[in-house]
Amino acid sequence: MPKHGKKYLEARKLVEPGRLYDPAEAISLVKKTATAKFDETVEVALRLGVDPRHADQQVRGSVVLPHGTGKTRRVLVFAKGDKAREAEEAGADIVGAEELVEKIQDGWLEFDVAIATPDMMGMVGKLGRILGPRGLMPNPKAGTVTMDVARAVKEVKAGKIEFRVDKAGIIHAPIGKVSFDEEKLRENFQTLVEAVIRAKPPAAKGQYIKSITLSCTMGPGIKVNPAKVLGRK
Repeated sequence: MPKHGKKYLEARKLVEPGRLYDPAEAISLVKKTATAKFDETVEVALRLGVDPRHADQQVRGSVVLPHGTGKTRRVLVFAKGDKAREAEEAGADIVGAEELVEKIQDGWLEFDVAIATPDMMGMVGKLGRILGPRGLMPNPKAGTVTMDVARAVKEVKAGKIEFRVDKAGIIHAPIGKVSFDEEKLRENFQTLVEAVIRAKPPAAKGQYIKSITLSCTMGPGIKVNPAKVLGRK
């Protein structure tokens, strides 16, 4: 069992074991459990009633958080000609084609999001084994394979995040920083949950969102009452 530090153990005392908190209470408590010297990220873990081993129960998508994530994200765009110019004008950090593919094949990965025009995917497909496991592969479902590269770049810069269910049936996603005020965190949280609900696959049966946990980077998990989030009594 990993040993937790004194600050973590003190923060955990603030969380009532077994209690399901209202979203507003949980967000307020998350801010109180932040003890690190840096601005910790507030994260959400949603455990879903799906079996990710089945292709028809995969859950993935993207959403623009109204108040962003508090993190500056480096955006790379695979494009040529006019589309490359559009990406640069929209604020992309790195734009290129064949030379970027070679650079990544050589081990360079200094970016957070990759966007590509459809005509580039034949070339970008060679990077599947490198980008795929890291969640960096451009994908039409996430809006990162598109001809409208300017819009895609602006959305990422404005706070667009991607989410995808993992092998354990859980979605992990950031909703901001502990320095955000509670209202902004609540709005980001609600926006994310609604996007995950919209992404529910038709093959999913029974209870879709089984549990919701909020935490900050170095803090304990705080269970949120799913019924309060989903508007049920």
